[in-house]
Amino acid sequence: MDISICICTFRRPALLDRLLPLLAAQAQGRTCEILVADNDPAHSAEPVLHKHEHTLGVPLRWAHVPQPNIAMARNAVVGLATGTLLAFIDDDEIPSPQWLQALIDTKASTQADVVFAPVVATYRPDTPAWMIAGKYFERQRFTTGATVPVNEARTGNVLLARSLLAPLPGPFDLSFGNTGGEDTRLFRTLAASGARFVWCDEAEVFEEVPADRATLKWLLRRSYRVGQTYLRSEWQAASGLGGAFSVGVLLARAVVQLLIAAVLGLVLLPVSRSRSVRWCRVAMAQLGKLSVLIGHRYHEYGKQPG
Repeated sequence: MDISICICTFRRPALLDRLLPLLAAQAQGRTCEILVADNDPAHSAEPVLHKHEHTLGVPLRWAHVPQPNIAMARNAVVGLATGTLLAFIDDDEIPSPQWLQALIDTKASTQADVVFAPVVATYRPDTPAWMIAGKYFERQRFTTGATVPVNEARTGNVLLARSLLAPLPGPFDLSFGNTGGEDTRLFRTLAASGARFVWCDEAEVFEEVPADRATLKWLLRRSYRVGQTYLRSEWQAASGLGGAFSVGVLLARAVVQLLIAAVLGLVLLPVSRSRSVRWCRVAMAQLGKLSVLIGHRYHEYGKQPG
């Protein structure tokens, strides 16, 4: 196979049912396979997979990963893959018509090891106006061919060479499987080994923000989790006295930023809710970093969809 399209799914059978034919349409004329890891103990994806097993026109294979753990699920689809290239897409995303071709073209023209692309947020009609104005779900974009910094690396929309993962244990770290951050950890490792990351702005995928995420509670929890997994990843990468000093600086900075961001969040609340929430999210991220010191782990995966 030239390309293995990899999907991890958890209790989203309707969205998976929508996604599979869209991917098959893009795979026509190429030697592709579509691989799915069903991470639901109740096998919720199985009826959808059987429905499409012989109708897509491209090979569809899957693995049931009964223990909810996003790193285990990602490792399962990597283990199934036979393609030279791996394309990761999430089960709640919709690829643009040129998605796969644009990724392939950018990798060929830049000779990069990894190609990242945009995940564009779309909103339900009942999404609060202040949340749309705050752009909390909008991620940084770059020009095609630009170098992508490692802190912007994620698996929601990415193409990479399978050979990059072969030497790595896992390759996704199971200790991040319930908290998230397993992709951050992987791409930090690849960057440290000299892998080159570039951007493809034409390979868009679209992701609707569901009602259960369009809340202040979810935004603050996500910021807390991101801060926590970032610090854990930095701590794992640290070595020797220099590494310990760097982690200490990060923690000291987190204390200062927590205080400043909390004050700004309160001061701006009467002026602009969206700006206030932005600073509250910064404060929660710093709190997440500091929580690592007491051993707290926020488990985002395995308890609910997403």
